[in-house]
Amino acid sequence: MASNANSRDGGQALADALKVHGVDHVFCVPGESYLALLNGLYEHRDDVKVVTCRFEAGAANMAEAYGKLTGKPGVVIVTRGPGACHGAVGLHTGFQDSSPMVMLIGQVPRDSYDRESFQEMDYRRLFSQTTKWTAQIEQADRIPEIMNHAFHMAASGRPGPVAVSIPEDMQRDITTAPDSRPYMPVRAHPGPAQMQQMREMLAKAKKPLLMVGGAGWDDKARDDIRAFAAANNLPTCVTFRRHDIFDATMPTYVGDISPATDPALVQRIKDCDLLLVAGARLGDITTGGYTTLSVPTPTQTIVHVHPDSGEIGRVHQVTLAIQAGMPEFAAAAVALEDVKGGWGEWAKSARADRVTSLESPKLPGKLDLAECMHILDSKLPDDGIVTCDAGNHAAWPGRFLNFRKRQRYLGPTVGAMGYSVPAATAASIMYPDRMVVATVGDGGFMMTGQEVVTAFQHGGKPIILLFNNGMYGTIRMHQERDFPERVIGTTLQNPSFAKIMEAYGGHAEVVSETKEFGPAFDRCVAAGKPALIELMVDQEHLTTRATLSQIREKALAAAKK
Repeated sequence: MASNANSRDGGQALADALKVHGVDHVFCVPGESYLALLNGLYEHRDDVKVVTCRFEAGAANMAEAYGKLTGKPGVVIVTRGPGACHGAVGLHTGFQDSSPMVMLIGQVPRDSYDRESFQEMDYRRLFSQTTKWTAQIEQADRIPEIMNHAFHMAASGRPGPVAVSIPEDMQRDITTAPDSRPYMPVRAHPGPAQMQQMREMLAKAKKPLLMVGGAGWDDKARDDIRAFAAANNLPTCVTFRRHDIFDATMPTYVGDISPATDPALVQRIKDCDLLLVAGARLGDITTGGYTTLSVPTPTQTIVHVHPDSGEIGRVHQVTLAIQAGMPEFAAAAVALEDVKGGWGEWAKSARADRVTSLESPKLPGKLDLAECMHILDSKLPDDGIVTCDAGNHAAWPGRFLNFRKRQRYLGPTVGAMGYSVPAATAASIMYPDRMVVATVGDGGFMMTGQEVVTAFQHGGKPIILLFNNGMYGTIRMHQERDFPERVIGTTLQNPSFAKIMEAYGGHAEVVSETKEFGPAFDRCVAAGKPALIELMVDQEHLTTRATLSQIREKALAAAKK
């Protein structure tokens, strides 16, 4: 890019840097600490869509969802102090979910530092454990340099969030510093010798299992890993809320790993003799609280592929370590000569377990959530996007939807409530022609559900499935397990969510019986605007595998022993 020797203020230089690095959406709650940056964005209003949000937590979650969907850093802009604190949850989600994002934070003027001036905070200390890098731009001349590094850091290696503090007065300083070139993400490539060794290990296996997860999977990488699994008849599972990496309709798909994993899949992980892990961290959820794999030396032969060398061998010793980006690894894997392994029966039985797990559990009440998910599955187009929140309700789409083709599934692996509605709002604004469905509990909706009005303002039309059971279900589940019949602090008194959506100007439905769900969903689609289905969930439907009463009775029986 040619040098830009034109004189401009720091706010304009920041806005120009966003344009240089390919930013087409920014999510923000406006604040007086970055007025000059907003003014600079006015010059790019035809190319950079400024999405005005209602709460910084919602804005940060939207930026995180953007990063998941596109693989490019999502940008959120927040004001100093309270704004940055509100947005911190999005950074935490981005860090643990490995999502590329850049947060710009208005800061107090430089001559007010260290005086506890109005809304002053030290963001390097505040975000030391939730970002890959946190910086502060002290001189307007360094804006192109620091912004380039911020985008490079967010997108390279293991992706993640970066925070950049921009003092209010620095944004008004005049600079003639030229723009940088667009950032270039860097990812490691697997070595040919490593790939050949992996193939030799696969050829010797009798019970192999492929586990895919993590971030950095683009469409081609998804196609390549699916082709690799198909060519080698490799049973393949996905990690927590990473369903969209693999096509669940393929005969090699055997299920997902979550806090409520199918016990048959858990046993299969324990029984396999070769575990090929591509992209996932071997953390507590992935390993069932570090129980499916022995620490530090597992009994299984493990090949671990991850973009961050520091993550490989962090808890579990591996037999073969491969540092690589997911597109690079998947392309190398699909290029290998196929292995004609003798694990046909192993793969067949693993798939049979998955098919069995799709059967609707027999639960009381008129609303069968599993059947509702089967209906939704049949109505989702091949490019549909589904978002989920934290909570037990997420187990229903996670278990019973078969993600396929170019469908996407966005959920917080960090387990933060209040994610689904902002994520669906962002997705629908970005892709107004794609069906976007949010699944959320009553607790999560009351945290950030108001962000659906952002969709109205900016042309999105998500459909929200709100699971209303009048309680914080996940915590109630643990409460009944640990302290049965001593219920306190988990009951919710809710408003009419349907009326709230109607007050916003959207379409609303209330569903109490299974037979009502399909027609209600069709009416939401036909409405052509943000819509909500309030699912009146029986409190007994606490999990997909056990009722509230069963959990309580089991805990009471154990207490009597």
